[in-house]
Amino acid sequence: MAKSIGKYFIAIVPDGEIQQNATELKLKLKENFNLKYALKSPAHITLKMPFNWNEAKEDKLNGLLKSFFDKIKPFDLRYSGFDRFGRRVIFIKTKEEPALFSLQLTLSKYCKTDLKLTEELSDRAYHPHMTLAFKDLKATQFDAYWDFIKKQKFDAKQEVKDIALLKRIEGRWVVVSRFDLGE
Repeated sequence: MAKSIGKYFIAIVPDGEIQQNATELKLKLKENFNLKYALKSPAHITLKMPFNWNEAKEDKLNGLLKSFFDKIKPFDLRYSGFDRFGRRVIFIKTKEEPALFSLQLTLSKYCKTDLKLTEELSDRAYHPHMTLAFKDLKATQFDAYWDFIKKQKFDAKQEVKDIALLKRIEGRWVVVSRFDLGE
């Protein structure tokens, strides 16, 4: 039997009102500009970029991640306003939170040493954000997207109590596991 390789990533996936409000913004971008690529995943803050993993060993991955996140304390995260990466990505800003940077750095090292994953540039140059639009943005339309999004409001706070493992299933990213942070 051929081994089946899945695509995964690790992220903070807020639920409740934050998820709802971020999704509503993505839907407004779809309605007004037909931007729909960002709707292929729940609103999230990536901690580890997509990586390949043998699906037969998904339980092992879950176990390793559970024991890692057991040692991390919950922390507060605040979202406020919008920003962009050039004319390529529009996102909700997260406030500079030392606990988040510390978590990402520790996770990045763990992924490299214990999970044997390749370290990516994004692991070293971490810029936490919650993407609203990317990939299907058209440079010629960018100013219109940006003017539209700047008129919206986004201000929220959450206690990050768990981290999600997402898997690509039929072209969409789905939360397959959640790991509670230790106390």
